[in-house]
Amino acid sequence: MRRSFALLAGALLVGALAAPAPASAASADGDGDGGSGFTIKDPRITESSGLAASRLHPGIYWTHNDSGDGPYVYAVDSRTGRTVATVTLRGIGTPRDVEAISIGPGNQIYLGDIGDNLGGKWPYVWIYKLPEPKVLKDQAVRATQYVVKYSDGPRNAESLVVHPQTGRVYIIDKNEDGGHLYEGPAALSTTGTNIFKPVAVVDLWATDAAFSPDGRQLAVRGYFGGIAYDWNGGHIKRQGRLEVPLQRQGESVTYTVDGSKLLYGSEGVDSPVQAEDVPYRASDGAKSPSGKGGTHSGADGGSGMEADYKVGALVLALGLAVVFGLKKLVRRGPR
Repeated sequence: MRRSFALLAGALLVGALAAPAPASAASADGDGDGGSGFTIKDPRITESSGLAASRLHPGIYWTHNDSGDGPYVYAVDSRTGRTVATVTLRGIGTPRDVEAISIGPGNQIYLGDIGDNLGGKWPYVWIYKLPEPKVLKDQAVRATQYVVKYSDGPRNAESLVVHPQTGRVYIIDKNEDGGHLYEGPAALSTTGTNIFKPVAVVDLWATDAAFSPDGRQLAVRGYFGGIAYDWNGGHIKRQGRLEVPLQRQGESVTYTVDGSKLLYGSEGVDSPVQAEDVPYRASDGAKSPSGKGGTHSGADGGSGMEADYKVGALVLALGLAVVFGLKKLVRRGPR
């Protein structure tokens, strides 16, 4: 996917300065449900761009690569970090830029082939749906393909979520200045184009999102921050800032099945999936007893983008300084 120069500079600095993840967050020997984090050990998974906790198979997390891999999803065991099943999607075209995964009612897996690295070149994108296998083994599963367009024109997106009660599908577009929550039709259709319409502003450069298991909360993450929203019947209301760990290229987020933790994933070989407590309860904006999230920022109507990118802005500034310094040294050459 396309990255701005500033983002690449920030990523360079993060990779150089970020402290190693705690053993509980990066260990491949997990706690059984992923709540302590784990490391993805499959060498084929180099660009994990989405993450979804299985309700059918406790401790299993579904993920997929970004573009260039193929019609595959991988079941990763959080106890070991190893892939226990590779599922090949049948009955669809060639995936273009798969960026998100979510599990809806009836253990249906949804994949969002919604990336657009050129920021609006594709007139339509796709969603694939397949039943989660009851037996974890390498297999091919027939999937359903849906054509998607946005009511206000093409755009890049990396976040797709399915409400766990209603089954309605939502997409959040990816924009450095903040994006929108797009609502799909009540039921997706295979016979026509599914139009997604903007219904709410999301003050984040969003790379992924997830519904809580009860459907009452929406977590949205970016590269350097995140926001917790009270779902509020679809009229989202900001609760506050999420404590998103610094990662090389933070691309994914999911709740654990019990809803007590948020797991944050990153692209890269042997990428860590790091766990954080869910800091807010749904509906009241209060911190949970075990929460350790940030202050209740944004509830007073202030700028969410400003609050969430203080750390990110500092990292980018330092990263740019490092890169420009290196370029200057390269131009000067040895003496």
